[in-house]
Amino acid sequence: MDQPNAPSQSFPYVITISSEKGGVGKTTLATNLAIFLKALNEDIPVTIFSFDNHFTIDKMFTLKPDSSQKTVADLIAGEKGSDLIQTGQYGVNFIPSSHNLAKQKAAVKGPMEIARNLALSEIDGIIIIDTRPDLDSLTENALYAADRVLIPVKDMPSLENCRNIFSLFDKRGLDKKSLVLIPCLIDERIKFEGLFSDQKSLLRAFAINRGYRCHDVYISKSPKVESLNTNPDGKIYPVLTHGRGTDVHGQFATLAREILETYLNEKEPRSLLFSKWMTSEDQREKDAFVARMGGTRSKCLLCDKELMNGSAGDIGYYFETSDGSECGFLENDCFMKLLSNAVFNMNSDITKDDPTYMLLRESARKSFFLFKVRTEDGKHLVDFRRMDQAGDVQTSRVLNFRDHSGGKVTGGENHLFSLISETLSGYDNSYRDAYLLVQPVEPDSPQDILQKEQYRKFSNLKTRVASIFI
Repeated sequence: MDQPNAPSQSFPYVITISSEKGGVGKTTLATNLAIFLKALNEDIPVTIFSFDNHFTIDKMFTLKPDSSQKTVADLIAGEKGSDLIQTGQYGVNFIPSSHNLAKQKAAVKGPMEIARNLALSEIDGIIIIDTRPDLDSLTENALYAADRVLIPVKDMPSLENCRNIFSLFDKRGLDKKSLVLIPCLIDERIKFEGLFSDQKSLLRAFAINRGYRCHDVYISKSPKVESLNTNPDGKIYPVLTHGRGTDVHGQFATLAREILETYLNEKEPRSLLFSKWMTSEDQREKDAFVARMGGTRSKCLLCDKELMNGSAGDIGYYFETSDGSECGFLENDCFMKLLSNAVFNMNSDITKDDPTYMLLRESARKSFFLFKVRTEDGKHLVDFRRMDQAGDVQTSRVLNFRDHSGGKVTGGENHLFSLISETLSGYDNSYRDAYLLVQPVEPDSPQDILQKEQYRKFSNLKTRVASIFI
């Protein structure tokens, strides 16, 4: 009978083994499942790695130790996964473990970083992730990246801990159908009176009562299997080759067959869906960037100089109103003239090499500026704030910008009046209930402020400082 087509080779099917409770057989489940999957179908690549620091995976699969090898830390850091894989024993690929993931863990920005890295990894087939017995950021990432999460439970405490994993999925609004409990280390000698006569039946009943999915397969406790991890040889042996004749051998075979069938019938693993989402997100961001650029003034509103089609090095600042109605770039010297003359009352003929002017220019490159019109005794005034990059106010002033509304001040044009009138004016000589935010940009690439990450930071700053004028 023909097998259904496997998922695209570039997008792996991900299985995460996770439990907050230690000693439930998590790593034994991960390593032996990988070996059984590979034994059942040699054509399907199987890769395993761990976020734990016990190095069981390395001891079990390493063929030739190499101290210069890349590790799972490099995967977390964003290196392409297919470049980190080593061929291991039993035909199972693995990514070496890391002695210290603290730095990488701290650098993880969100819960989908691992999903992103695996979508870009170009790793074929099936990936199995062994996690730490806690719900740190790496475990969360591994959970969200998985097509199937196997949660081993052996007793009531480990069953109780499952609620935290399910709560994480509820918190993110994710479908919990990928989460499956599997009874492990079940001592079949223990019997109870009543409807639930053994451990596995009791655990399943409690799991179903809590709304959890529970696997039909279970893994028995076996002294022989336990000896495969602790023996005079100091080696770790697989159940496949050294546990023949045990119930555990048959249980792993059954579990692997079920997972293999699911894998072969999965047309769109999460890594593929995530890749599609990233592609559409990139396109949306490109469209958003084009839209933002399309709504941006091409000329400096202070001197009417063409900026975007001229020398990019003339651009020094980007402005945008809080209501999004006006945005554009300002020529560097124009905005510095505004600050020095209209805001800080410096002499109009001050030179660029004057120490005071140089200090202002240096400070301005590290600052953000806010302007808002308010009315007091029938007079329009401008509230001005200079903030540092954390959004904390460093300078606060009230400016009477209409004193020279004819357009001239001593030594030149009234740039403050032009700036306010062009950006915040409303109907009938009124001003909108909005504020203007100005920030420095890189002269060589001013448009970068409109790219996704930088614009998000700018938008966050707008939201944060809105409270200043509320």
